[in-house]
Amino acid sequence: MSEQRVAGVLLHITSLPGPHGIGDLGPEAFHFVDWLVTAGQRLWQLLPTTPIGPGNSPYQSVSAFAGSPLMVALEPLVARGWLSTPVLPEGGFSAARVDYEQVVPWRLAQLRRAAAGFFASAGPDDRVAFTAWCAAQAGWLDDYVLFMALEAAHAGQPWWLWPAPLRRREPRALAAARLAHADEIAFWQFVQWSFDTQWAAVKSYANARGVALMGDLPIFVAHHSADCWSRPDLYELDAEFQPSVVAGVPPDAFTDEGQRWGNPLYRWDRMAAENYAWWAQRVRRALAHADVFRIDHFRGFAAYWEVPASCPTAMEGRWVAGPGQALFDALAAALGELPIVAEDLGIITPDVTALREACGFPGMRVLQFAFGGEADNLYLPHHCTRASLVYTGTHDNDTTRGWWQTATPHERRFAARYLAVGDADEIHWVLIRAACNSVADTAVFPLQDVLGLDGAHRMNRPGSPVGNWAWRFDWAMVGDAPARVLGAITAASGRGPFSLLG
Repeated sequence: MSEQRVAGVLLHITSLPGPHGIGDLGPEAFHFVDWLVTAGQRLWQLLPTTPIGPGNSPYQSVSAFAGSPLMVALEPLVARGWLSTPVLPEGGFSAARVDYEQVVPWRLAQLRRAAAGFFASAGPDDRVAFTAWCAAQAGWLDDYVLFMALEAAHAGQPWWLWPAPLRRREPRALAAARLAHADEIAFWQFVQWSFDTQWAAVKSYANARGVALMGDLPIFVAHHSADCWSRPDLYELDAEFQPSVVAGVPPDAFTDEGQRWGNPLYRWDRMAAENYAWWAQRVRRALAHADVFRIDHFRGFAAYWEVPASCPTAMEGRWVAGPGQALFDALAAALGELPIVAEDLGIITPDVTALREACGFPGMRVLQFAFGGEADNLYLPHHCTRASLVYTGTHDNDTTRGWWQTATPHERRFAARYLAVGDADEIHWVLIRAACNSVADTAVFPLQDVLGLDGAHRMNRPGSPVGNWAWRFDWAMVGDAPARVLGAITAASGRGPFSLLG
């Protein structure tokens, strides 16, 4: 992050308003940038923008490189003449939550119509741009689009159940598949080109107005993914391409049984032998989309929790040493200075802190974690450092209002004394003010906290497989006050234009 004090808002693209069932890179993304500027915010933090996987989670994606098709806005495709104005389902879509079962097939059908329109009528400039982009992205794109075409051809079956020549990636079988599925491959190329084109427009608009975009890079990839299929040798897989061990975390404050994520684990020795080339390619892609990005589960680079694949929970596992600083030294040598934020929440041991500090990455402090102990709690505002990002909460937490409503008596009593809480209905502003007044260079607040929403508006519940990633807001619930109050708090704490103090 920059050396100046800044503040920002955490909001996933899918939570934006809009008529097409889910937030996307259309007009509302630009409108939200304008709102951020009005509120004195200089950072928009996003969650992973990769395609969703099981549970509608972007942390279980079919690709570590691709953009989510659901985020491709339809309005620009209509404007280019490739898509007629979409006809909404009877009754339209919910403005409050994403109904993925309804939204996903409808939006993919619109994208297929748009792709047909593009290939039938696009002008020469667009065709040249599309071809050039496909060539530039071939390093990840070619495997991804073939993977998606083969997944469709095999009725969604996981890749390890495909015919042996395909799951083993025999060259003749892959060449034949590219010919047989050329139209489907072209469709997925069009979707990804549209995503990148629209993303670049949003990023350019935000940067021109002083707003930086902060991305999110999950540490692991899904088993059923183009990444695993294209390079199974880089993962802990057996001869049948099944993992013997999987990723997770041990029991913690979120879950009594830990979290069994199920992602295959990396063969770090093989990645090191290639000078971490796959990671360099992945980080280069992340830097094309964001000014700075958070690496999820940073502690896994120091040591990760290895769970036997046969275990139904994460309670049985062991810590295994990760690649450590060697990975980040290789990335810095390949890419230069790395604008990375380390997500260092959870069970953090001295080796994790030492790695983060050696890399020069800021860490995270979450105020909702601050009041469960005593005055030596690391997350209390007076323990923040400049090289940290302080949050009221994250997408994995309850909203601040929801947290207050379910906090223990000790937490409430401690927080009330520490923060001078008067009106409990203002607890979200109290925590936002505490974050802003801390010494941390960067303060970030989920939009739910800025709007003072309760736990019904939570984005994600770790360990819960259903009901997540669906929250959306609409402008009717925003009004004028949140931007005005947030702007004044931001200005008073030296994080925004002093003119917003009012």
